[in-house]
Amino acid sequence: MAELKTEPGTEQKGGELTSESLRISELFYSLQGEARDSGLPTVFVRLTGCPLRCTYCDSEYAFYGGERLSLADILQKVQSYPARRVCVTGGEPLAQPNCIPLLRALCDAGYRVSLETSGAMPVDAVDARVSRVVDLKTPASGEQGRNRMENIPLLTQEDQIKFVICDRADYEWARFTLDQYQLVERVGEVLFSPSYEQLAPRQLAGWILEDGLPVRMQMQLHKLLWGDIPGV
Repeated sequence: MAELKTEPGTEQKGGELTSESLRISELFYSLQGEARDSGLPTVFVRLTGCPLRCTYCDSEYAFYGGERLSLADILQKVQSYPARRVCVTGGEPLAQPNCIPLLRALCDAGYRVSLETSGAMPVDAVDARVSRVVDLKTPASGEQGRNRMENIPLLTQEDQIKFVICDRADYEWARFTLDQYQLVERVGEVLFSPSYEQLAPRQLAGWILEDGLPVRMQMQLHKLLWGDIPGV
């Protein structure tokens, strides 16, 4: 994980973040473990904070803490790595309003940018150059009621939708949602991912093959390589 330092001029004022700063949980360089760019070298910018509490969350350490950095400092740290891809993630990155100018600044700097979002926050203000990876929450997540289904009509072929599947009931819900919103036709990728150490990947693969679903099954490459640890 890259060392994070608070720079002068980015202090908290009156309990609010200054207009050009964000609270960052970690910033690091690794292989993308999920979605369309899986396996490609990527810089990850993990923002602090999340209004959701999913049962299978693997980034609880990002709920609190972190360091406040200016947009300029974030860009400088990103540029210190050789990758031309950046993934902004969380927590829930859109819970910090300054995520929007960060995404725009990264695109303006020539990066291929993806945003990992829970789907509980509006995505309409996200720069059109960003690939939005929207994680629709399944029943077993405990946060199904937080899904903003009104986001779906805003998505395009540049975007992706992910379902984390915990059990057969989750799979059936995802299969129904896939059809109800015609997701395969709407977005570039529909991703079914087995919840880590909760659903056997082979079982999910069997269900997908049996039903002939036109989705991409994915496993979390970073966890296969390094285990369930932060910063890789």
